[in-house]
Amino acid sequence: MYKEIYVPVDNSDYSNQACVIGVDVARQFGGRVAGCHAYAAKMHDVRFRQMESGLPEEFRDEDEMKRQRKIHDQLITKGLEIITDSYIDVLEPLCEKYDVELVRRSLEGKNFKVIVEDVNDNDFDLVVIGAMGMAAVKDTVLGTVTERVVRRLTHADTLIVKDLDRSPFEHIVVAVDGSAKSLGGLKRAIDLAKEFGGTIEAISVFDPYFHYAMFHSIAGVLSSKAQKVFRFKEQEKLHEEIIDSGLAKIYTAHLEVAKKIAEDEGVELKTTLLAGKPFEQTMKYVNEVNPTLVVMGRIGYHSDDEMDIGGNTENMMRYLPTNVLIGNYEYQAPDLYTAEQHMTWTDEALLRLDRIPGFVVGMATGAIIRYAIEKGYTVITTGV
Repeated sequence: MYKEIYVPVDNSDYSNQACVIGVDVARQFGGRVAGCHAYAAKMHDVRFRQMESGLPEEFRDEDEMKRQRKIHDQLITKGLEIITDSYIDVLEPLCEKYDVELVRRSLEGKNFKVIVEDVNDNDFDLVVIGAMGMAAVKDTVLGTVTERVVRRLTHADTLIVKDLDRSPFEHIVVAVDGSAKSLGGLKRAIDLAKEFGGTIEAISVFDPYFHYAMFHSIAGVLSSKAQKVFRFKEQEKLHEEIIDSGLAKIYTAHLEVAKKIAEDEGVELKTTLLAGKPFEQTMKYVNEVNPTLVVMGRIGYHSDDEMDIGGNTENMMRYLPTNVLIGNYEYQAPDLYTAEQHMTWTDEALLRLDRIPGFVVGMATGAIIRYAIEKGYTVITTGV
């Protein structure tokens, strides 16, 4: 589980809450905390040179400007180092209280860039970061540093701290879409719920309305000839009768797989299937049940590995009112779990299965399912 916890600090309220959460996670899992602050001394040096044209006349002498540059560079570099140490000092009493090892990391450079490089180049498995920092204003929903860090992390999970009052692990909601990262998020959430004594539930959202809107839009632009070529009416009927109902079955199966994974860990998992736009329905559900943490994969089922972040995850990390855990960890459910939920058997195939002696029926069923998986079948017939 989480052994190497990384906490960027800037002495803001959200940063200080991230410190509390980061130490708490490390304490529970026997890990350690790396406190990090990034400062940009070189940027200040460039800015100082840009402002030299506005200096009073007596300071524009070349020798005097060199002297001023040296003084400024020393003051800024030393000052920022002192500030960085002071920010990281916030973690020290927390770590001492719970006997958690503290590692100090002072980084010079563009904040998000050096943080990402530091995390990606090392073995950190969880970044706990405030939703916004010292530069936040009233209408800020997510700080730019936080967003840029989340987009660029290659292996670590990220817990974005938005709630200053509650522990994130009291009531966890996991968004599941069947992807490896969403199931990885579920596994992480199960571990957190078990360790902290919290409750956990899974939701899955499918959109049965998209095809209706799409066909309504297409109907307005296709000519009669094009509709015949496209077989428009047949396509529309196919989506209404098969595809839309099939989507509900697929996402119900995702939840059943999630429930089996939780059962294997000795955890009872409540599941909820929602219909509509994933971001909209998740937001509505979260506002209704008021969880302390929402967990989701960085990218979803329809994303490719080159994508920095999925569209629904991007919206949710910005606008959900609660703590958000965005996962990079991947987990593949056992084939038999997914097959049991996603495959169907014809009546004829079930009759043939009934003829198999009871003491080997389980073995035979498993062999048939594995063969169907290998060949890409979702319906098991007598031919399979």
